[in-house]
Amino acid sequence: MDNIYTAFVDRVETHPNKAAVECDDGTAVTYRDLLEKSQRIASMLATAGVQPGDRVACQVQKSVRAVATYLAVLQIGGVYLPLNTAYTGAELQYFLDDAEPAAVVVDPAAASTVRDMRPTAALFTLDAAGNGTLSASDTRLTAVTPVGPGDPAAILYTSGTTGRSKGAVLTHENLASNCRALLEAWEFTETDRLIHALPIFHIHGLFVAINMSLTSGATLLWMDKFDVDGVVDRFTTATVLMGVPTFYTRLLASDRLTRSATANMRLFVSGSAPLLSADFDAFYDRTGHHILERYGMTETGMNTTNPYRGLRKAGSVGQPLPGVEVRVVEPHSGEALPAGQIGSIEVRGPNVFDRYWRNPEKTHEEKRDTGFFITGDQGFYDTDGYLHISGRSKDMIISGGYNVYPKEIEQLLDEHPAVVESAVIGVPHADLGEGVVAVVVTTNGRLPSEAELNDLLADQLARYKRPRAYRKVEHLPRNVMGKVQKAQLREQFATVLTERP
Repeated sequence: MDNIYTAFVDRVETHPNKAAVECDDGTAVTYRDLLEKSQRIASMLATAGVQPGDRVACQVQKSVRAVATYLAVLQIGGVYLPLNTAYTGAELQYFLDDAEPAAVVVDPAAASTVRDMRPTAALFTLDAAGNGTLSASDTRLTAVTPVGPGDPAAILYTSGTTGRSKGAVLTHENLASNCRALLEAWEFTETDRLIHALPIFHIHGLFVAINMSLTSGATLLWMDKFDVDGVVDRFTTATVLMGVPTFYTRLLASDRLTRSATANMRLFVSGSAPLLSADFDAFYDRTGHHILERYGMTETGMNTTNPYRGLRKAGSVGQPLPGVEVRVVEPHSGEALPAGQIGSIEVRGPNVFDRYWRNPEKTHEEKRDTGFFITGDQGFYDTDGYLHISGRSKDMIISGGYNVYPKEIEQLLDEHPAVVESAVIGVPHADLGEGVVAVVVTTNGRLPSEAELNDLLADQLARYKRPRAYRKVEHLPRNVMGKVQKAQLREQFATVLTERP
């Protein structure tokens, strides 16, 4: 497999009438159906003037037609740009200004707003039911634009501690090589039936789950969103579940999670955030299945995985995937560190992104001349060669599988006239893994009401980024260099979201 789209077409030719997707309502979309949907969308995009290398931005609800749009963009040599549906207008404006897409696909309700934001782009609409102007064409485009392995296939935006989003340019080889490695590592084949309850605007739900399924000829058991009973109902006909730790926390709270309920399943995968060792153990006790935890990120796709056959360690993200190098080094010198010693995690391989979109300075800063990408994560290898993630040097918060970057929130909170300064941290949350808490220094010693602060953020930030609690302090703890000591704050307020009211 050298290309995600051509591998999908090969599967269409192999078994056109097989279900590619089984939907919530009981209907099925065959491989041939999905190809024809994508070819109609490809025709509309090409007619609208989208050329190879042009960006196509999509901020739409999860639907089969949204998947067809992704395939259509690959077919015409475009660059797919998925955007979180929770982004506010202010956030969306930045992405459209930075990426300058030739076409934008949005929910019909947002069409007029987006037209004003990006008047030069072709505008299409698509709602959660798959309806909109993007579904209006009866013409199919069958020609496939040839692309090379180094040509861009997608841009996914990620952020640093400055809060300034960066577009990671992922090539066709990035996507295809990672898909190949995962298919091999997890022994994923056309006989698999994958429960898909993830969003499709980030690397896990799109470039892991969907790419693996559609290039292997498997079937996606489609869910618009995660629902405990809906997932358990599908266990009897499914073989694989890919999820975030929150999925497993919620499943463990259900009496329906039993050995008999999961007897048909062969693999449970967790990623996008650390899985609690207690949940790993409890899940095995209840089901007889060890959850397989892996490690990946926007810029690289998947890097490491616990073995499909062999020991899966609680608290470990396993070993490097075939063809991927993952090393732990002293951050300044780049010298490799021995087992047991914590250092900076760096990755090299065909999965590592090409560059940050229009940001050569940041690309140079985070990619060494040797090709290793400096992930910003910290960790260590144990004596068995399993990688353990011990922390994040960038203070990023992962809440419910979503990345939250504190600086972005702090900048907005500091605009409030009663706020001198703020520090945003992640603290333990029973359901989300980490919840967002804002620690604030005020001008008059009085903390503005949560409603007032939330109103300040409501139009600027997606809901998952907004603090779940606010705490007032006299001053923020700092080291001798003036850096805020967020580790101290995380310790001080560790129980804020677990305290009983």
